[in-house]
Amino acid sequence: MAHAAQLSEHVGVRCACVSLGLARSTYYARMRPRLPSEAKPRPRPKRALSDEERAQVITLATSDEYVDKSPAAIVTSQMDRNIYVCSARTMYRLLHIWRLLKERRDITSHPAYSKPELVARQPRKVWTWDITKLKGPKKGIVYSLYVVLDMYSRYIVGWLLALREDDELARTLIDAACGHEGIERNQLIIHADNGGVMRSNTLYELFDKLGVQRSHSRPYCSNDNPYSESQFKTMKYAPAYPKRFSSFSHAQAYSRDFIEDYNNQMYHSGIAMLTPAMVHHGHAQQIIEQRQVVLTNAFSMHPNRFVNGPPKHHQLPDAVWINKPENEPNDVVNS
Repeated sequence: MAHAAQLSEHVGVRCACVSLGLARSTYYARMRPRLPSEAKPRPRPKRALSDEERAQVITLATSDEYVDKSPAAIVTSQMDRNIYVCSARTMYRLLHIWRLLKERRDITSHPAYSKPELVARQPRKVWTWDITKLKGPKKGIVYSLYVVLDMYSRYIVGWLLALREDDELARTLIDAACGHEGIERNQLIIHADNGGVMRSNTLYELFDKLGVQRSHSRPYCSNDNPYSESQFKTMKYAPAYPKRFSSFSHAQAYSRDFIEDYNNQMYHSGIAMLTPAMVHHGHAQQIIEQRQVVLTNAFSMHPNRFVNGPPKHHQLPDAVWINKPENEPNDVVNS
């Protein structure tokens, strides 16, 4: 606005506004802002409701009969009784003025689901599991792949492929995995989403028998089970993953080969570029020390190639988690 004022002194207000793309009305309004004392009160429209009529509308909308009804329903109900109080829009506006505009229906509220907060500092403390679908040879044929994953090591401790989702199959899989891994009572937490199989009484009975603590994701919150979701994405985005499996045996063979490779050959950035098997079976520190020797030798031979000084191999994270607890130290890195 200051530029417009300076330019108007030389070429006039009209030319200055045209050259700057400014409306003259805006120029004059900015140059002489209206004082609050000069503002004229807005006249009340003749068609506006009187104070008594407004009070009647609020009384009607908050009555026992209409307290849980929408303004449109209230106006319609009154018209069926040959009474017209005001339009639905006017009633909305009055309710807004009185700060009564909210959910008026008597509806059931969903319970507040607690956020799962899980921390693992070593293998065999927290497992996550899920079921994903593999497409069969034609539309309508799908296979169910059950996968149980150790959250800390990323090691797949158990899996099976079935024609359907079934709680007895899930029980057999988890029971066998706990036995193979030597899980003792009160040692393990098993986390899953809210599927019917995951919340079945069959599994709950098994968990009580084994002394396993159960944990579940919040509804419609895939971020509450990120490790299993990430493992499924790694599988399904692999270059060799087919659009459809030609048969059940084809899907089973592919799953077996992939999981074998995932556990023993795939390096994970979240666990210091180690394979899940290295971490799960306790070989991580030995391998990291061996790699550190290689890095140290490389530095001694060509120190000028390492501009940041002697290289150091990444270490395993102190802890990994699902939804970091508030009391977890900030210097602990989750990967």
